[in-house]
Amino acid sequence: MMQKKRVVVTGIGAVTPLGKDVAMSWAKIKAGVSGVGPLTRVNADDYPAKVAAEVTDFNVEEYLEKKDARKMDRFTQFAVAAALMAVEDAKLDINDENAHRIGVWVGSGIGGMETFENQFETFLNRGYRRVSPFFVPMMIPDMAAGQVSITLGAKGFNSCTVTACATGTNSIGDAFKVIQRGDADAMITGGAEAPITRMSVAGFCANTALSTNPDPQTASRPFDKNRDGFVIGEGAGLVVLEELEHALAREATIYAEIVGYGSTGDAYHITAPAPGGEGGARAMKMALDDGGLSPENIDYINAHGTSTDYNDKFETLAVKEVFGEHAYNLAMSSTKSMTGHLLGAAGGIEAIFSILAMKESILPPTINYETPDPECDLDYVPNKAREKEINAVMSNSLGFGGHNATLVFKKYQ
Repeated sequence: MMQKKRVVVTGIGAVTPLGKDVAMSWAKIKAGVSGVGPLTRVNADDYPAKVAAEVTDFNVEEYLEKKDARKMDRFTQFAVAAALMAVEDAKLDINDENAHRIGVWVGSGIGGMETFENQFETFLNRGYRRVSPFFVPMMIPDMAAGQVSITLGAKGFNSCTVTACATGTNSIGDAFKVIQRGDADAMITGGAEAPITRMSVAGFCANTALSTNPDPQTASRPFDKNRDGFVIGEGAGLVVLEELEHALAREATIYAEIVGYGSTGDAYHITAPAPGGEGGARAMKMALDDGGLSPENIDYINAHGTSTDYNDKFETLAVKEVFGEHAYNLAMSSTKSMTGHLLGAAGGIEAIFSILAMKESILPPTINYETPDPECDLDYVPNKAREKEINAVMSNSLGFGGHNATLVFKKYQ
């Protein structure tokens, strides 16, 4: 039996509704500040949903030449920016000697929706000749991974996961396995999304997934009895994963060790979670087993916690199923209360928040928690961050199509 390689996190990068980098975003998470505001990227008068978690202070020209940025959809721009920040944070030098051992695994739930809509309009009004030659490479979801690899010169294992809202978590988990089995020394991985477009918002409103609460300050309220849907968000969260010996050899700063990954399918319904959250429970168990941990080892769970009726109730049930009595001793919060739901990028930024929570011994809060729901009765760290020694964290993501994904990180020792 081949010894599994140990894998650590050495770099983090993010663009979120809370800020254009990790430091700004994390400061607001700890302070319990919301990044939700009025819906401005589309005409709010056309929709019942009136709020969104938009990235407001992003200037792509801080990261890319204007001519290169113009050939990328917004989700890809976010991914490239987050990748550049993560690699710089890791102080990872990608050169001719090591490029073939450094890979990229970046996913997106819906890819270049904005490009698709704009180009379809051009096609309808002006015919095929006026459609951009960059239409297809801007739209396809794998182009975030492609452009990150091109921008950084990373020539190793290169892939893209599309598992709806589980995308970011699946991407990091799959990249972890690439290193663990010896196919790469480092992977730049996570998720990116820019879904605040006319058709995406229309689709989510049509299936009543979005909150219609017009107050930006309280619309995203995971686990609260009066929750009425998620708030759509955008951005990207990427991490640098590295084989332990490789990281030590170059004296890299180590944030945490990634030890467990679980991924399951509900085989139940296109949008609703399986009864009792049984698929999510299996993913959590799988991640614990993969990391050789018992339920008692987990101190904090970054919940999927979307602020929809079914998700919050079934995720709570799933945690009780997996953790038994310990479910009432651990803390579980939803940072989506502040970031909104970044769909395919959610797992990326939430992995980063989980790692920082452990590094700084602080539990991120679930804000807007006012009215307890009898069916959601765990410790959701209501409204205010709390200090706590954290040795191992779990991050959950659950997606349309019945995708469930779980990551487990622990303090590096």
